[in-house]
Amino acid sequence: MKYPTKLSDAIHILAFIALNSNEDLTSDSIALSIHTHPSYVRQLMSALKKENLLITTQGRAKPALARAAQEITLFDIYKAIEGDKPLLHQDTHTNPECGVGINIQLTIRDVYDIVQEEAQKAMQKISLQEILDRYKQKLINLK
Repeated sequence: MKYPTKLSDAIHILAFIALNSNEDLTSDSIALSIHTHPSYVRQLMSALKKENLLITTQGRAKPALARAAQEITLFDIYKAIEGDKPLLHQDTHTNPECGVGINIQLTIRDVYDIVQEEAQKAMQKISLQEILDRYKQKLINLK
């Protein structure tokens, strides 16, 4: 099973732009860093721009953060990329005539809602700046 990577790729894009703000950054150059296709990068950048996290100008390879990194939260990025999609997904193809099949899904939904709420609270506390700071600390630790 392939796990979704859109959120981590979007964070990567914003971090790459923040760390290379003085360079020309085409979707091709960003895609090389993520090891993906430039059209996928453009798709994610479009979603980030739509939610006012990124500034781009057609014909110019100078994307920039729309706000300071400390003002962009992990939850902002998640909402830009995933919208209202929940973090956890249920199997909705269970047997509706089975007591366990129907009621376990209602119970799972209850606990998934708790996880979603707690995850959102945590994501709202983590800024892009914190991610960049942690990245820089890892570089220092490598030396």
